[in-house]
Amino acid sequence: MQLLVAILKRIIRRGHLRIVDSKGRQHELGELDCPPVTIRVRNRATEWAIVSNPQLALGEAYMDGGLTVEDGDIAALLELLTSNLDGNFGGGHLEWINRARLRLRRLLHGSNDRRRSRKNVVHHYDIDSRLYDLFLDSDKQYSCAFFEHDDDTLETAQANKCRRVAAKLHLKPGQRVLDIGSGWGGLGLHLARTAQADVTGITLSREQWKIAQERVRRQGLGERVRFRLEDYRTVQGKFDRVVSVGMFEHVGVDNYATYFGRVSELLADDGVALIHSIGRSDGPGVTNPWIAKYIFPGGYTPALSEVLPVIERQGLIVTDIEILRLHYARTLAEWRRRFVANWDRAARLHDERFCRMWEFYLAGAEMGFRHQNLMVFQVQVTKRVDALPIVRDYMMPEPKTADQMKRPRVMS
Repeated sequence: MQLLVAILKRIIRRGHLRIVDSKGRQHELGELDCPPVTIRVRNRATEWAIVSNPQLALGEAYMDGGLTVEDGDIAALLELLTSNLDGNFGGGHLEWINRARLRLRRLLHGSNDRRRSRKNVVHHYDIDSRLYDLFLDSDKQYSCAFFEHDDDTLETAQANKCRRVAAKLHLKPGQRVLDIGSGWGGLGLHLARTAQADVTGITLSREQWKIAQERVRRQGLGERVRFRLEDYRTVQGKFDRVVSVGMFEHVGVDNYATYFGRVSELLADDGVALIHSIGRSDGPGVTNPWIAKYIFPGGYTPALSEVLPVIERQGLIVTDIEILRLHYARTLAEWRRRFVANWDRAARLHDERFCRMWEFYLAGAEMGFRHQNLMVFQVQVTKRVDALPIVRDYMMPEPKTADQMKRPRVMS
């Protein structure tokens, strides 16, 4: 424990961390006049695991009960740690671990071929869909919302996001839209309803596809919307618009040229594409090993410096970039609040260990956006310089309808 305490003393400068070790001894770190976040480390094996590989072992210890939080919650602990790290890794041997991971980056996050992509999707998206009903909005949007006002609910903010995406696509009725990574169908259905677009959505998740198909049937949009189980590498045809929200993080570093090459091939000469992805504001990095093992195998969040040169080499023109900073932190905080409120229902679907894993995921991701240089970018690209108006006013969403102006009740 002395080594773990020494490492944490080097890191914790703001806030107050109290550690109760496996022998019941208390160790006080940081600003002792602040209310503490108190953790209990229950055995020596957990102590040594956290020392040797904290980015993996901390989450595993919380999942397995080797580490518990007694004052505060896991989000408070992760906020305390990440806010003190200031985007760094803690120095010493922790910095060497990260450098080693960076050297192995292409091996760890390189190629997601079709078989591996499908396997990765099954791991996260083909679990019981009722889990997602416990914390997502009613439209099942599983990506960054857009909070126009401080009092926006999650439902309002997700509707805002869809409206802004539609505006950036500059859609006209009847235009053919390809939605890469269409999820449960919410965005595709929105584009068909509000812009009278002809939408083809593709996903590798059988569970998402089944629900999206049912939503098309219920809303009577079968003539304008179709969803398919298909990889972006096999799609045929030409589309006036290509949109992808929250899928690019699963492409793999070695496949960026393939991905944007396919966007270029599928896009009509006067077409517009919009790619919405989590990104890094501090340059290329590596995926947190706990996230890679338990939540998003094969996932990687790119820096724009990795993406823009590939876009240029595929003959595409970048016509707009918008960076969304704390919107995803707010989204994740609301997802976590709803998930915790529905903990018992989640435990009946899975078990307590799964619930702790999911809570750690949502809390850790939120703190990544608050303190660890994560952001969301939306990159708009075309094949022709005159494909869009030269003034950005068209990107402002259409005024909300009376129904959209209503504040929906937040469902716990």
